[in-house]
Amino acid sequence: MRKTAPRSRRQSAATDPDLAGAVRSALTGVKAVSEVKMFGGIGFMLNGNLLVGASKRGLLLRVGKEQQSQALAKSGTRQMEMRGRLMDGYVYVDPPIALDTVREWVDMARAFVGTLPPKRKARRVAAKQKRK
Repeated sequence: MRKTAPRSRRQSAATDPDLAGAVRSALTGVKAVSEVKMFGGIGFMLNGNLLVGASKRGLLLRVGKEQQSQALAKSGTRQMEMRGRLMDGYVYVDPPIALDTVREWVDMARAFVGTLPPKRKARRVAAKQKRK
């Protein structure tokens, strides 16, 4: 069973803006990166694919199935769970997160997400078209 840090220690974690800033710094010079509000924080997309999420709950990383066990072997990590379902290839890094380790995490996610094909933007369909 995973141990959680005492409440006072969790509160001393990097704030959401600090964590997002560390992710931005790690992505400096990387083309095709965009930011989207999601998961109660900021999602960083590479070619339209989720790369990293930064929020007060920590980092969400898309590392792929092949690197998942390597990522989960590190302290403070857990597999992403959504509505009771474990999500293969995604891991959370729980706070507190040392800001000097963010680049290593982002690089691990980039190694996988960089292999994915770019996503195309969805076409917007007119809300209501008049019938003839």
